[in-house]
Amino acid sequence: MNIRNLAIIAHVDHGKTTLIDGLFKQTGVLQGRQDVEERVMDSGELEKERGITITAKNASLSWKGTRINLVDTPGHADFGGEVERALFMVDGALLLVDAAEGPLPQTRFVLRKALERGLKIILIINKVDRPDARIEEVEEKVLELFYDVATDENQVQYTTFYASGRNGWASLVKGQQGESFAPLMDRIVEEIPPPAVDADQPFRMIVVNRTFNTFLGQIAVGRIQSGRVKEGQRVQLMGEQKNLPFVITALETFAGLGTERVKELSAGDIALIAGAEAPRIGDTIAEMGVTEPLPRVKVDPPTVAVRISVNTSPFSNRDGTYLTSRKLQEVLEKACLQNVALSLEPTESNEVFLLKARGELQIVIVLEEIRRAGYELMAGRPEILPVEKDGQKWEPEEQFFIDIPDSMMGKVTEILSNRGGRLQNIEKFETSSRIRLEFDIPSRGLIGLRSALLTETRGEAIYSSTFKRYIPYQGKRFSRANGALVCDRNGATTEYALFGLEDRGRLFVEAGVPIYEGMIFGENNRLNDINANPTREKKLTNMRASGSDESTKLAPIKPMGLDEALEWIDEDEWVEVTPKSIRVRKIILAANQRHIIRRPQETEE
Repeated sequence: MNIRNLAIIAHVDHGKTTLIDGLFKQTGVLQGRQDVEERVMDSGELEKERGITITAKNASLSWKGTRINLVDTPGHADFGGEVERALFMVDGALLLVDAAEGPLPQTRFVLRKALERGLKIILIINKVDRPDARIEEVEEKVLELFYDVATDENQVQYTTFYASGRNGWASLVKGQQGESFAPLMDRIVEEIPPPAVDADQPFRMIVVNRTFNTFLGQIAVGRIQSGRVKEGQRVQLMGEQKNLPFVITALETFAGLGTERVKELSAGDIALIAGAEAPRIGDTIAEMGVTEPLPRVKVDPPTVAVRISVNTSPFSNRDGTYLTSRKLQEVLEKACLQNVALSLEPTESNEVFLLKARGELQIVIVLEEIRRAGYELMAGRPEILPVEKDGQKWEPEEQFFIDIPDSMMGKVTEILSNRGGRLQNIEKFETSSRIRLEFDIPSRGLIGLRSALLTETRGEAIYSSTFKRYIPYQGKRFSRANGALVCDRNGATTEYALFGLEDRGRLFVEAGVPIYEGMIFGENNRLNDINANPTREKKLTNMRASGSDESTKLAPIKPMGLDEALEWIDEDEWVEVTPKSIRVRKIILAANQRHIIRRPQETEE
């Protein structure tokens, strides 16, 4: 079969999407296109803004008569479910590793998943032209990693390429600059096996992704495992509870960066099938008469949960179009259908739902997409999901790596130790003054960590983590060290009032912003909360004297983003999310019904 299905897997920011740009140019996919952007596969609005891959995407290219179907996978651990799904469609993978940073936690995660599925791996050490590249060390680290996670000794035999994705070349010879990606394309055709499928059996395909088309409706995406399928054929959707027959209204496959309509596809092809009313990820599409579905897609369970509520603040219904709990439940259920790593559960209140995910970033992306669709909602503090084993509570622990300048080691170690982290290893980079620290830390110690680390390291920290194991539950702790500055009345902030409160802590809102009682407008320098009046105006009199008027020039105020707000809030607070605003508020708004003394939760034995 002249088909090769492969994924590109790596840690975040190691150059996957840039490498795919180079492969497209090499094979003429982008030929004739004007003004092609960088990272053409990162097509989503949020992906372009954040510079990361969020959803796995397919593309297809041809090389010397062979069709190569590529899957670009996310590199961030929070989107590991996307990677696990993508691996169901492929027979091999290109593993990208940065020539300076080497293998990091997500590299281990995706490689282990790929080897468990028996995929053939080609290693690419990318960015070899970086001035701080340490190729020999990285090669040793990758070899150690393969020995750690390989399921049989044959998997430790792999081909290594040395590449510069940005400059468009890959070479089999260390230290020798290549001219193009042609040697890599040749090796993909030689080493990646054709799909292990059976064309003579009845048609069956597992749904590993879904897309939506305005004209065709829901479209199921997957690799055909056996048999052949035609447009207009009557088939069945085999779900968890029942089987539903339907007629294939459109049959497509990937071609370049888009898709093309085809009349027939056979085993090994990646197919897009329209006609099923509501295909779910993990369902099997099969020809009529088949009684046994393919094994369902299973991914690692969620580790973080967050409460999502309809917006009950005094400012609700100002920005959004969709406000009801029914609409909110619908959009959250739709997000869970499109991503098997998400799940939704009801709570004791009809207006509050529990959304479970892999990590904070995944929750932020879901909420940002919902917000941009015109919804108003409130989100609580992300909480780690403990598990029950033998009548005892256990919580997840992470393996955490951080690269920093060596002068910052003391401060970073202190921050992580206060959150339950234990230093395991220190690695010095010979080509720079940076070091890599390895910690074991409870997963909830990572909630709210980002802003603290970036502040203390002046943005120079590069860190990542991956799940390691479950440890006995450590009890609850303070979520943050400082209290909040809370509005004690409705109105609008004034520069005069904010100037008088500036020395109390860090402000979140500028002058002239509408506020309500119970809304948080800043962070206190001390442990407890303060109820304050940010609407106070200066009383004017007829008396004027030189030097008696105070200057009320405020320091620059940086409004809170969604990521930072979710990290910052405590258990008695909400983040109010609307299409135009991000606000932080107390759950109980009335000042006379709230405590201002903050107490840590009692540690559970």
